Amino acid sequence: MRKILPVMLAAALGLSVLSGCSSSTTETAAETTGAAASESQTEAASEGSAAAETDTEGSSAEEAEGSSEAQEDTQAESSEDGETVIRVGGLKGPTTMGLVKLMEDAENGEAQNNYEFTMVTAADELTAMVAGNQVDIALLPANVASVLYNRTDKQVSVVDINTLGVLYLVSGDTSITSIDQLAGKTVYLTGKGTTPEYAFNYILSAAGLTAEDVTLDFRSEATEVAAILAENPDAIGLLPQPFVTVALSQNDSLSIIMDLTEEWDKLQAEDSGSRLVTGVTIVNNEFLAEHPDLVNTFLEEHEASALYTDNHPAEDAELIAAAGIVAQAPIAEKALPYCNITCITGEDMKGALSGYLEVLYEQNPESVGGTLPDDAFYYIP
Repeated sequence: MRKILPVMLAAALGLSVLSGCSSSTTETAAETTGAAASESQTEAASEGSAAAETDTEGSSAEEAEGSSEAQEDTQAESSEDGETVIRVGGLKGPTTMGLVKLMEDAENGEAQNNYEFTMVTAADELTAMVAGNQVDIALLPANVASVLYNRTDKQVSVVDINTLGVLYLVSGDTSITSIDQLAGKTVYLTGKGTTPEYAFNYILSAAGLTAEDVTLDFRSEATEVAAILAENPDAIGLLPQPFVTVALSQNDSLSIIMDLTEEWDKLQAEDSGSRLVTGVTIVNNEFLAEHPDLVNTFLEEHEASALYTDNHPAEDAELIAAAGIVAQAPIAEKALPYCNITCITGEDMKGALSGYLEVLYEQNPESVGGTLPDDAFYYIP
């Protein structure tokens, strides 16, 4: 994995978070008693949310390359009985919410694999861990995974989608029921030049709207958008979860007027599997080549954990709070149905993710690392 460091650090320097997936964002949202939580951009992604900024400057890559020579690889660890320990890294946000049941099972000795879990509050921390070969599996913003694949000589593969879209239009004006009704309106949002903007522009353009028809007023933090909605409920804001839940809980006049994930789905042809994707799970290809059985077992356990999240939201919310992802279980429980936690693998994963990356590429090739990943990027068991 020595080749990964220069590019990963470059990605960490240049990438911005996918609204709604970042951990610090989620934690703050849960703790905030005001109209909303803290900024939805710490990050590179995702997880959301969130993601990493898609702009990877050549100069940053060169600077990172110089520092890479001092790094040493850390090989996969083994437990005292010789069993391989799978080191899993995640963000404290929606992308890791579907993993908490597996984390509990592992702590109680009930998991099939031997795991070591690490959660961080910003995507650049996690990409640095991947760069230093300190984790074998990582849950990252979707576009960041593509950037890493392109910039690391294909040293990582995506094994599943862990979170679909977490972006929602929020307003007190419930007369707005379709995207074309945004003509002549102003939408307040964060994330200029990042994947939330690209996804929203895609949906707007499909409705025949351009930048001249809809004013996008970008703010630096989700709290600013929430504050505008608090002062003027008829304003329209594009917010990620869990900010949406917090904003609605503080202002009865607000409601969700549109789910961008649903709007994305409406635009797809019958034979298209494209989905609005927030977070994915990647694996170090060196580890995958050595331990394909362990990776496949992880996928089974990840899927079971995500299903537990869907079927037992109250119990899972307690685990989420205990893990420090969201400070208060009630906030987590209210937000969970809108976080689109999932575990999509195989051909379904490839179809959903490749279609999403194509949309980003059409708007800004650098958002996915300059070129669309080839088939080898998608791990099909």
